[in-house]
Amino acid sequence: MTISVDDSTITNPDKLDPQRKKGVLRQLLAAFPAFRSRNFRRYFPGQVISMIGTWIQMVAQGWLVLEITGSAFDVGVVAAASTLPTLFLSLFGGVIVDRYPKRTILLWTQSSAMILAFVLGVFAMTGTVTILIIILLSFLLGCVNALNVPALQAFLSEIVEREELASAIAMNSAIYNVSRVIGPAIAGFLISSTGTGVAFLVNGVSFFAVIISLLSMKDLSEQVGAKVSLHPLQAIREGLKYSWEHPLIRTIVLFIAVISIFAWSYVTMLPVIAKHRFGMGASGLGYLYGVSGLGSVVGTVVVSIYSRKIDRLVFIAGGNILFALALIGFTFTMLLPVAFFCLFIAGFGLVAAVSTMSATIQSTVDDRFRGRVMSLYMMVFMGFMPIGNLEIGYLSEHFGTGFAIRIGCIVTILASLVLVYSSGSVRSAYNRYKAL
Repeated sequence: MTISVDDSTITNPDKLDPQRKKGVLRQLLAAFPAFRSRNFRRYFPGQVISMIGTWIQMVAQGWLVLEITGSAFDVGVVAAASTLPTLFLSLFGGVIVDRYPKRTILLWTQSSAMILAFVLGVFAMTGTVTILIIILLSFLLGCVNALNVPALQAFLSEIVEREELASAIAMNSAIYNVSRVIGPAIAGFLISSTGTGVAFLVNGVSFFAVIISLLSMKDLSEQVGAKVSLHPLQAIREGLKYSWEHPLIRTIVLFIAVISIFAWSYVTMLPVIAKHRFGMGASGLGYLYGVSGLGSVVGTVVVSIYSRKIDRLVFIAGGNILFALALIGFTFTMLLPVAFFCLFIAGFGLVAAVSTMSATIQSTVDDRFRGRVMSLYMMVFMGFMPIGNLEIGYLSEHFGTGFAIRIGCIVTILASLVLVYSSGSVRSAYNRYKAL
């Protein structure tokens, strides 16, 4: 059988059959259904630009601390300062998220983060920055994020339909990780050519993109107000009670605590590894972040496409085991190509698992508790990171960075095996809970 192809169709894509174009579009929307929402399409580019700026600042800040003090422990301390407020303030943030319009909250938090970025940039540009200033500004940014992160997670449910929520969460994670590919590369160039101060200022400018995207959204079905009229402490207790009695949410929250402490903290030590093991400068550090981020992007795409076809608990455990094994390989190699490959696989496994966890909670939680449950989830995820940052910083200082990372990987593997073993009983408990 002979197949005839019109050459003009190849050289001029505009001549493609309109029906074929519609078919391609339908396939893309089937794989990434969140983009059916007009507001999500407006949200996406603004958030990408803003997150690129955030990664630029994260890389520049870690590098600046290492230049000022030369201490791996101090890098961990600064990272801890930026996440510590989440541990104490996120639950109150969840109450606020359930009471007030989420877009309004996000406009305030994004504006506040922008101001802090500009302040840090000015200190760095004028040469007056100190480690104490960096810790203070990191702590203030953590206070902002204690409200911003649960608001952002809950906001997704207002800009897409429920059946599109898993895709939206995966794409939101993809935003984070696409930015982790682009941002560090830009940061490396900026640091080596203009210094860290310009990198912080660029992050400040990037916030305008997400603010504009938020202002451009229309016809939002904002869920606010009377549904949470309790005293804040009573509202928090109600949210905690609901989360603990919900077997699936309880299991995921406990598991994410392990991931936050023992798995995610490896990112904090990448500046140390880049400088001391591979002899890299700022641009080389950007490559390490970028390769890991590229693997994470692939992981989020896989979640968006296959999340409905694979057992979620097994998917979570499998992703974390894959991450841990790849990261153990990374700690042993001295060959840069092998290190890049290991970081790619580690990024794929970890983010595929974390995206699935977030999507699972978002798709099962009652709307009345969404803000408080997501604040609990993010409190554990981000608020426990200081423990991991301090732990890995201490072990790195006394026993070496490779040893510190391997300890975390071993704990992650053990927790994942426990999750696989208990997945059947968790599903049974969840089915009984739904039947009540």
